[in-house]
Amino acid sequence: MARIGVFVCHCGENIGRTVDCSVVAKESAKLRDVVYSVDYKYMCSDPGQIMVKDAIKKHNLTGVVIASCSPLMHEKTFRRAVQETELSPFLCEMANIREQCSWVHEDKVLATKKAVDLVRLMVEKVKRNTPLEPIRIPVTKRALVIGGGIAGIQAALDIADGNQEVVMVEKSPSIGGHMAQLSETFPTLDCSQCILTPKMVSANSHKNIKLYTYTEVESVTGYIGNFDVTLRKKARYVDDSICSGCGICQEKCPQKKISSEFNTGLGKRPAIYIPFPQAVPNIPVIDKERCTYFKNGKCKACEKFCDRNAIKFDQTDEFINIKVGAIVVATGYEMYNIGKNNKNGIKGYGEYGCGEDPDIIDSLQFERLLSASGPTFGEVKRPSDGKVPETVVFLQCVGSRDKAKGMEYCSKICCMYTAKHTMLYKHKVHHGQAFVFYLDIRAGGKNYDEFVRRAIEEDGAIYLRGRVSKIYREGDKLIVKGADTLSGSQVEIAADLVVLATAITAQPDIVPLAQKLGVGYDKYHFLSEAHPKLKPVETNSAGIFLAGACQAPKDIPESVAQASAAAAKVLGLCSATELEREPYVAKVYESTCAGCGFCIEACPYKAIDNKAIVNRQGKLIKNVAYINQGLCQGCGTCLSVCRSKSIDLAGFTDEQIFSEINSLFV
Repeated sequence: MARIGVFVCHCGENIGRTVDCSVVAKESAKLRDVVYSVDYKYMCSDPGQIMVKDAIKKHNLTGVVIASCSPLMHEKTFRRAVQETELSPFLCEMANIREQCSWVHEDKVLATKKAVDLVRLMVEKVKRNTPLEPIRIPVTKRALVIGGGIAGIQAALDIADGNQEVVMVEKSPSIGGHMAQLSETFPTLDCSQCILTPKMVSANSHKNIKLYTYTEVESVTGYIGNFDVTLRKKARYVDDSICSGCGICQEKCPQKKISSEFNTGLGKRPAIYIPFPQAVPNIPVIDKERCTYFKNGKCKACEKFCDRNAIKFDQTDEFINIKVGAIVVATGYEMYNIGKNNKNGIKGYGEYGCGEDPDIIDSLQFERLLSASGPTFGEVKRPSDGKVPETVVFLQCVGSRDKAKGMEYCSKICCMYTAKHTMLYKHKVHHGQAFVFYLDIRAGGKNYDEFVRRAIEEDGAIYLRGRVSKIYREGDKLIVKGADTLSGSQVEIAADLVVLATAITAQPDIVPLAQKLGVGYDKYHFLSEAHPKLKPVETNSAGIFLAGACQAPKDIPESVAQASAAAAKVLGLCSATELEREPYVAKVYESTCAGCGFCIEACPYKAIDNKAIVNRQGKLIKNVAYINQGLCQGCGTCLSVCRSKSIDLAGFTDEQIFSEINSLFV
């Protein structure tokens, strides 16, 4: 015979203000098989949990119903308390009388009546619960980090320092990401390369990190603790086990006028190149699309002068299979292409003339002009004629916060790097003047507001609140027409250089990767976390974590912090030889399964496959569905499509669901 205990929580005023909790407790006591019912101010507190444990022992309870908040909040808390009394934690159910009741109703009588009904449902369900056993899955103690920017590097180093193996994958020839392109970083104006390069070297030399650059993820199968990943290591046409990185091949390459991606098109590189001087690994790669040999079968100058015979024109892509227990996605961001024909498919800023006038550049291009390793070796020069610009106009929110032409969201870091640019410009061109057109100044980080004030008060940057309507050339100058809404006047500035603070966007190829991983993404293609507050680095695909700007625009400190948080999650997952997870998975009744395969097609987690039933002589009797408990997420989709009703979901069986429904009509 069932002996159920009901515990009603006031949740302070969250529930108690709308629901009469004492009435709920009294009405619950009248329900069949309920032998104990009580209400308490904070049931999740230590006294509340002690109350639950004492009642289980004193009244020999066989099931517990907690009427409080969402199970997402405290189900684990109460199950842990129940388990301490040696009662199965799966004989504890929660009636959500906060989110589903008190927060959606204003009528106290109605809310109280509904709360009683919700408790009645859970009482009927818990009577039919069984003491399920957690599923235990072996864990591969190795992690995959996708992306070699600062977030990926930090995550890999933290996991490796925790004595776990890491495979780090970067699609570019070198790790470092966008941070490697920066001159100095806000708000301390540290040299970007000075603080990044040691981490890059550490990631390459760490005993627990296997680094694959110029490599992409080809496929991902499996589940938490047991992912099977195929990597495609693209052909460099250089044997990285032989090459010493001497640079002779780059010097001798006759094709030297190719636009440099690292210098954002402002500099040139040869067809065989190392992206930047501090690249890790320091191994060149041949640009097959522009190499003279690959185009017409002639040249091979690099091969002739390589004394190590490291040039391999016959090299092909290599496929590498690895097993990992967890995956950290740190693929970073791209800058919004603001030209007329941008890759995002969104109307560009033709009136700003970007891509048409060489002296209208984006912020990352200006960053390269400021860098000592940039195309001008740190001197601020106009791309058109090499003159030092005496007046520079900075435009903020180009592509951000603009529903009509760009993205509706704030790119978060633009206010800060624009302030940094005005300061660095003034430090290099002492007689120069910087103007900034802005909408709002958003400087929410530690010492950020002080940094912006320093740019205005000490370095003389003039901030004008308003948008720019048009930029056009007039002789040697760029005429910038805009408005200053604070003074209520029109503004016209004759500038030598215009810098556009463009939006931070998701990587253009992130959607195929997200689909391979089974990770969700928003309408801007940023990857989605499982919960913005409670699970900010986790995804809905168990065992896959997020770090850095692949989730949303982030600055360096926030990216590093999130990378360390993701690494902590990975280390926690890898701390045990087996992973324990809840047993709420689907089960197939093989005796009635027709093997139609509809469930296989419907399963969003690819957790169902065919299984052959054979007799003792090995002869095939029939095919049935087989559910991988490691992959199954208990969503119930397979139940809805099964024509023979041969699938049930542990914890949500037909008997339990129908008993809940029937309780409302008693």
